[in-house]
Amino acid sequence: MAARTDRFEGTLASWNRERGFGFINPATGGRQVFVHVRAFPQGSSPPALGSQLSYEIETTPDGKTRARFVRVAGTAPIQTYGRVSSNILSYLPIALFAALYIVVVILWHPPYWVLFVYLGTSLLCIMIYWLDKSAAAQGRWRVSESALLLLGLAGGWPGAILAQRLLHHKTKKRSFQSAFAGSVVVNILAFVVLSSPFLAWLSRISVAN
Repeated sequence: MAARTDRFEGTLASWNRERGFGFINPATGGRQVFVHVRAFPQGSSPPALGSQLSYEIETTPDGKTRARFVRVAGTAPIQTYGRVSSNILSYLPIALFAALYIVVVILWHPPYWVLFVYLGTSLLCIMIYWLDKSAAAQGRWRVSESALLLLGLAGGWPGAILAQRLLHHKTKKRSFQSAFAGSVVVNILAFVVLSSPFLAWLSRISVAN
């Protein structure tokens, strides 16, 4: 199920060039909205006071609100926002799972179609994350987080990790990352248990009793 993210408009009321942040006066009135330079498209010029802006609002982990995906009102949507630090450790879970998969294949010979399930759902995850990233930048209907998590749980989490790091998407929301990590652990445990002789052993015990 998709969820719509509302966009708002307002005027840039203040800007600290040295520290890279400012505040927006919402067009509908109310409290000013904090905005950081990373909320603007990459490579864009420094914002000018009085600029009419279009933006979304997000809640930070400490409960505060701030603007995100900011652009000058009336301009075409741009999909490259902010910067996310990325290093080799970000992809370590994929490398470790690849090693685990090889060990499981050697020990227990799981069906070959299992590999195709992982590859197929990973490719699907990359495509869905890209579509959601595009929708976020354009203020269109979004893919729900539960759908993203279910795709990862079904085996697409390697592709999800690639998409998150390469697209800089869904990497800063701690609640989502925690749930995503849990879905990865559950998927790996299920893969090991279903590939091992454990279920067959339980079945033989049940029949014997």
